[in-house]
Amino acid sequence: MSFSTLPVPTFDRPFGVYLFDHFDDLVSKLTGGRFVPSKFDFVAGETFFSTPVPVLGAIVLYYVVIFGGQHILKTNNFRPLVLNGLFQLHNLLLTILSLTLVTLMAEQLIPMIHKHGLYYAICDPGAWTQQMVVLYYLNYLTKFTEFIDTLFLVVKQKRLTFLHTYHHGATALLCYTQLIGLTSISWVPITLNLFVHVVMYWYYFLAARGIRVWWKEWVTRFQIIQFILDLSFIYFATYQKLVHNFAPSLPHCGDCAGTPLATISGCVIISSYLVLFIAFYIEVYKKSSKKAKVVRRVRGGVAAKVNEYVYLDKQTLQSNYDSNTGSPLPVPRQRNLRSTKKKI
Repeated sequence: MSFSTLPVPTFDRPFGVYLFDHFDDLVSKLTGGRFVPSKFDFVAGETFFSTPVPVLGAIVLYYVVIFGGQHILKTNNFRPLVLNGLFQLHNLLLTILSLTLVTLMAEQLIPMIHKHGLYYAICDPGAWTQQMVVLYYLNYLTKFTEFIDTLFLVVKQKRLTFLHTYHHGATALLCYTQLIGLTSISWVPITLNLFVHVVMYWYYFLAARGIRVWWKEWVTRFQIIQFILDLSFIYFATYQKLVHNFAPSLPHCGDCAGTPLATISGCVIISSYLVLFIAFYIEVYKKSSKKAKVVRRVRGGVAAKVNEYVYLDKQTLQSNYDSNTGSPLPVPRQRNLRSTKKKI
């Protein structure tokens, strides 16, 4: 095959070919025709996980299982499980899934923004296309799959942080409110989150294989940058909606698609993420405490602390780590008792 016969990327076909058609065929065959992406229609009250009761029930069950399971394991002195092979597989699959979804979304968004502009893509109801909705829905379902992250922490008997547990439950709820709220701007936080997840889960996969990388701190930085960009778009869209409906004399571009519930939940939840992640970043990267120095050095690094809390109690810190550098102290060698016996 010569280079002249290869598909040429354009604004209408960013990857040279229409990937969604291939995705549609593959998923249709894998599901035996039970789920055909090109024919999917999200209908609140009819589609799987499209009503409040099962969604809230799944989130409540998540918290019951992880905190109940943690309590049972600790009170009964069960030994921590490793499950490194399953952990690697879990992270590899989420890496591939995140990369697939963000690529398919980029294929839809690039021609849309090129033809109609960025404001249309984030605020016009016309941006709520069938192809984007099916990708939104698949991304929404992955949020429940990501609950498994916490189950790994529970069986490993790692300490659960508020940041980690709150983030998983709140994100599932956030995706639900945006789906039923028909918010065209949904693609902004979703695509940024998928990009971050490609990097994050790939990092966890490598760390589980014992491969250390220089860019581990950027996992957390990307998460913070993601929330800053999210809120820039969301606050802009919220301003447009509020001004259009309540103060139309003020300068604005026009209305922005989405229900009030979706608007409020998006602002509140993502704002809370930004605050929590910045607090986390300052705690570990900017403080000079002994604990911070140790955490920066442990296997998996600080970035992994978002999903895997490195529990270091006070006695362990005082006994095993240097107070200035955070490096492990050398283990004293046992003296050979036989060599110290007096000769008779």
